[in-house]
Amino acid sequence: MAKTEVERFLIAGGEDKVFRTRYNQIESMDDFVAAAAVDGYDFTDEELIVVLKEAGDSFDSSGNPRSRTIWWS
Repeated sequence: MAKTEVERFLIAGGEDKVFRTRYNQIESMDDFVAAAAVDGYDFTDEELIVVLKEAGDSFDSSGNPRSRTIWWS
């Protein structure tokens, strides 16, 4: 079930630029997952890591403004 939540979250970020931009600015994974929980997504740091690893993605960010390549469309 949590895998589905992570996937739903990553798709939401892929479809909504404002959503994606807000999350791209969050530096730590703990804060990232906490913000997702406030927005109604129920998953842990570990569950996010597993889904990202399965997809070949990394939580790392780069650039100015900060950006991540984790978002799905």
